[in-house]
Amino acid sequence: MTELDNDAVAVAALAVYALYLGVGFGLRTWVQWRRTGDTGWRGISGRFGSPEWWAGVLFTVALVAGVLGPITALLGLEPVAVLDGATTHLLGAALAFAGVLATVATQLAMGTSWRIGVDDTETTELVTTGPFALTRNPIFAAMATTGLGLGLMVPNLVAMLGFVLLVVALQLQVRVVEEPYLLRTHATRYESYAASVGRFLPGLGRLTKPRACD
Repeated sequence: MTELDNDAVAVAALAVYALYLGVGFGLRTWVQWRRTGDTGWRGISGRFGSPEWWAGVLFTVALVAGVLGPITALLGLEPVAVLDGATTHLLGAALAFAGVLATVATQLAMGTSWRIGVDDTETTELVTTGPFALTRNPIFAAMATTGLGLGLMVPNLVAMLGFVLLVVALQLQVRVVEEPYLLRTHATRYESYAASVGRFLPGLGRLTKPRACD
């Protein structure tokens, strides 16, 4: 593609990312507040330097990288050659847009149990229906799809690093923060659910043995 085309794709990626942040975080937070009087934000958990802390920090860095990917492309950072092409850009756009829609849909399916972060002092309803009957973490799966799509739209090193950091952050958040919390809070009900439903994809990452909880 020409330099002008690549610039147009980068601008489109920024627009999709702005939509993603606006509806996935801003609008969803507003809906939660209107329904419950609570924004649902719990922030970064764990002590400084702990795996829980790193999960939150890496997620924040990944969000920043998601913006910097298109910006650095507009500033002249070259894409990874093997990934640069019209087919890759179109595939990325389709994945990113689908990921945004899926993120919003799965967030709404979580109802008033939706949170950003975990508070050990509260107990929310365990949602196992709708998209949560297919995977235990459909919101995170949708977010990863969005990140991959944006990375393919602007496949430079910054965008690719952002996607890798996002995947690592989501894995840490689920494995060291949310799953232990859900096991402590819902015990055998979550064990049964996790034994039959995959972690991010249907059938993959099921917990076949109960995990020890702190």
